[in-house]
Amino acid sequence: MTASAVDGLVEVLVFEVGGQLYGVAALDVREIVRATAIVPLPRAPAIVEGVINVRGRVIPVLDIRQRFRIAAKKLSPSDHFVLASAADYVVALRVDRVVELQRFRASDVAEAKTVLPYSEYLAGVAKLSNGLVLLHDVRTFLSQGETAALEAPLAAARAP
Repeated sequence: MTASAVDGLVEVLVFEVGGQLYGVAALDVREIVRATAIVPLPRAPAIVEGVINVRGRVIPVLDIRQRFRIAAKKLSPSDHFVLASAADYVVALRVDRVVELQRFRASDVAEAKTVLPYSEYLAGVAKLSNGLVLLHDVRTFLSQGETAALEAPLAAARAP
């Protein structure tokens, strides 16, 4: 997982989706914005809910609920988007709520496959006193095929 490691600590933005805690490396987070209308993106991979406009920039919204088989939920005004860097572009993760910026000891972060059998989309699992935080590397959230399939529809949506 790409993260800030100072004195053996890893900084993670923790958020909730469907009652489960998830996290992304704080270094990858660009900003958190209130939910706004998601515009469908024709021909995009199913994992992409659509796009949003953030200050004139078209950003794809990734569907965490679908990826982890969590029941679909209508967009709510209380939802947030976590804007994060994924290689050469920015993506939005729709979350129910942002919980906190948390520092974990590196020793409290386990490799995902040692904890969960179905974990190819997870970078690790952090242990808290009250549960687990499933950690993502936004650079690997989309498969190579999904990334390739997103390029043309996204370019069309960004064209003037």
